[in-house]
Amino acid sequence: MTSQAEWRELFDSSPAAGEVSGSRAELLRSLLATVGELASPEVEMLDLKIADAALAEMVEAFSVFRPYRDVPKLTMFGSARTKSDDPVYLLAKELARQVALDGWMVVTGAGPGIMQAGIEGAGRERSFGVNIRLPFEQGANPFIALDPKLVEMRYFFTRKLMLVKESAAYAVLPGGFGTLDELFELLTLLQTGKALPAPVILVETAGDTYWHGLEGFLEQQAMARGYVSPEDDVLWKVVNSAEEAVRVLRHFYRVYHSLRMVGDTMVLRLKRMPAASELAEINEQFSDLLISGDIHATDPLGPEVSSKDALELPRLALRFDRSSYARLHQLIWALNDCEGG
Repeated sequence: MTSQAEWRELFDSSPAAGEVSGSRAELLRSLLATVGELASPEVEMLDLKIADAALAEMVEAFSVFRPYRDVPKLTMFGSARTKSDDPVYLLAKELARQVALDGWMVVTGAGPGIMQAGIEGAGRERSFGVNIRLPFEQGANPFIALDPKLVEMRYFFTRKLMLVKESAAYAVLPGGFGTLDELFELLTLLQTGKALPAPVILVETAGDTYWHGLEGFLEQQAMARGYVSPEDDVLWKVVNSAEEAVRVLRHFYRVYHSLRMVGDTMVLRLKRMPAASELAEINEQFSDLLISGDIHATDPLGPEVSSKDALELPRLALRFDRSSYARLHQLIWALNDCEGG
């Protein structure tokens, strides 16, 4: 059997090796070596089929989203059973319309119900569809069918990866098991730092109790028993209008832009720097997030410069403890309240 080292050497001897270098080349060597592990006669055919299909789906999805990487995106989740005359459908449609007018694109699962409402509201040009192939449901809805920004997927796990990976915000409308599964997985990813900080907006119509009922369950059962920390409620916001949802979305990115880990240093890229008094207050309020040192202004760090990563933006640096992700969200909200100096 070919060893990992031999697979790496195979890459180095290929024409592609001369076109890439550094960390990119090392990742490609590692990827080829990982695929090479599947050549073992002990790997069953079903395992090969799953790996082949999953990798092919991800490669296709990456290529679809790649031209739009610089455009902010909102993923919308919700029931496929919602009818087009339902107030929730109309609310989802209006939310997508307003988000598109703000310069965002909308990503949905491409099916009927809330997924269709999102694409209808945003319009085909501002929409992506990530459809799941199921034997008992129809294909993509007519508002995204045959569009080049539609991706068809076989597996739920690759589909959920793309629905989360490509977006900077999430709107969740009432739904069933699938919607709740997507919501709780998303909250788990944010709670554990496996997804970048982003607003999760739970949207219901005025007077509805769908999400308020869920909040009550979490508070009275999960939080009361210690299964969920009380501060984790910062990970979501419940709203009951499109206008309120857009306000939450705008405020999350009022000052905060993005973050990046460089070694053991977290770099927060901002649209403007807080005033000195505001930064002092931030340091006092969030000192528990730090392994050592303080939260301070910094120039772009070496790896950021090498990749030309938002070099025009001011930055704060901190040695984050990598465990208090709900508190990190609270820090971001606090920075968004800063007026700057």
